[in-house]
Amino acid sequence: MYQLCTDSGCDLPQSMLDDQHIATIPFHYSVNGELFTDRLDETHANDGVYAQLHEAAQVATTQINVGEYHAFFAPFVAAGVPVLYLGFSGGLSGSLDSARQARALLLEEHPGATITIVDTLGASGGEGLLVLRAAAMQAAGEPIEAVAAWVTEHRRFMHHWVTVDDLDHLVRGGRLPKAAAVIGGALGIKPLLTVDATGRVKVAGKARSRKTALAKLAAAAVAAYDAQPSQTLMLATAGDWAAAETVALAIRDARPAIQLLVRPVSLTIACHTGYGCLAVFGLTETPRA
Repeated sequence: MYQLCTDSGCDLPQSMLDDQHIATIPFHYSVNGELFTDRLDETHANDGVYAQLHEAAQVATTQINVGEYHAFFAPFVAAGVPVLYLGFSGGLSGSLDSARQARALLLEEHPGATITIVDTLGASGGEGLLVLRAAAMQAAGEPIEAVAAWVTEHRRFMHHWVTVDDLDHLVRGGRLPKAAAVIGGALGIKPLLTVDATGRVKVAGKARSRKTALAKLAAAAVAAYDAQPSQTLMLATAGDWAAAETVALAIRDARPAIQLLVRPVSLTIACHTGYGCLAVFGLTETPRA
């Protein structure tokens, strides 16, 4: 027996995580100086907050610190239960380093403990879908080493296709260089983003309109399904449910048998993407560049 763990950056429903006994540690964000804990809410629960984040004078995120990870892992370690933590991309947050530091402290206290930490190199559904695969493997009796190895081997094949209204939030949050903002500066141009092989956001292209950008996301999801029809794909949005429905309908019209999980983007991630972010996630046979 071992404990599968992740964080709120996975954007999976809390009920699903609870049903599969996946322990989750939350990120934090602040709005105009007031600190909040990011919870994995159900569909539409964050809608009012997305607008607040968009209009707030000051929005920031806070990485999970060493003490929080120590307290999160400690009960499993004390009970002699091995831990497998699948974490939010280390290229986007320093939280993974905090997890590793907490691991080192716990191993000093419990030299025989097993705490395996895997950087998913992903965010939102890119992380969450790997967590779901890991949970399925665990339920099928796969040992902790095999699950960690599978995620490590396949994480670069988990693609993120993203569009946002503009790049300003990502630039202000340090997730993109300032030079990237010019791509979204032209009237009507909508940036297309991805997460690269190092787990960092990069500009992948542009679309002449929001409608074209959404069509590109739907096409990417269909192509991923065709590459691996047995997989579940994920669609996530920061409040633009009309756009999410448009993309979901296009995907399902093209491939009626597809398994598609539609989710709200976590508030921590929305702090950096802004209102209206839309993304699809899925495995393909081609690794991320």
